[in-house]
Amino acid sequence: MRIAVTGASGLIGSALCLALEQSGYQVLKLVRRAASNDQELQWHPIDGIKDLTKLENLDAVVHLAGAGVGDHRWSVEYKREIRDSRVQGTLTLSKALASVSHKPEVLISASAIGWYGDTGNNQVDESTGAGSGFLADVVSDWEQAADPARLAGIRVVHPRTGLVLSPKGGALAKMLPLFRFGLGSPLGKGDQYWSFISISDEVRAICYLIDKKEISGPVNLTAPNSVNNRYVSQVLGRILKRPVAPIGVPAPLMKLVLGEFSQEVLGSSRVLPAVLMRNGFRFDHPTIEQALLSVVK
Repeated sequence: MRIAVTGASGLIGSALCLALEQSGYQVLKLVRRAASNDQELQWHPIDGIKDLTKLENLDAVVHLAGAGVGDHRWSVEYKREIRDSRVQGTLTLSKALASVSHKPEVLISASAIGWYGDTGNNQVDESTGAGSGFLADVVSDWEQAADPARLAGIRVVHPRTGLVLSPKGGALAKMLPLFRFGLGSPLGKGDQYWSFISISDEVRAICYLIDKKEISGPVNLTAPNSVNNRYVSQVLGRILKRPVAPIGVPAPLMKLVLGEFSQEVLGSSRVLPAVLMRNGFRFDHPTIEQALLSVVK
């Protein structure tokens, strides 16, 4: 089986490529720099792909590329980069896949639970409409950008990924140093729900969606047991055997440091993986205790 992956050097992409290669799949990595071997193909999210012949006879494509939403403060310029890297990149790739003679059977085109916006205490699933806010608007356009592939008859799946737990990147990697030194605390009031997934369950779910031919459209990649931020902090403190401050980092301070992105950190996201559960997918780490224990050593 021949699978192409964009964002192959990212947190999810690197773990996915390793798992695919260990399972015997042939992986073609789409990279921004010049290709260094036959297993790489240079592409640019805006300028496109010059050598389309390498996209012939693929079985699947997993599109994960995009600027990290928490990597920089949200200036006007960086918000544009977040949007363009996703929307324009997906449009470029989906048009390229639609143009080749032997099209892949499936395009797994990354998405995010930012689609739902701030859900408060309300549980949502894939049947819930789009929320409001910058990320919700970006995700809506991001998913629509895969329409050329859809119209060309390619099965398109949008894994709406939650908070991926890994010590190698994402929110947990930023939290761990503070918690290891006993300086951990909730964020804001700590009552906002975090919809999480372990990195290994994330990879397993993507592989599952590649093979599950009857699934298309949005699929929430979150564990089935969302918990609030205060509880996440308490569990992490117990695992590391370190104290956790009872009072959270004040919201005004977070707004000062993070700017507009603080709205996403302090917002609540209680997302249920209804499609995965309905189709029989089994999480290795369905609870926050299991998920954190799987990645925190």
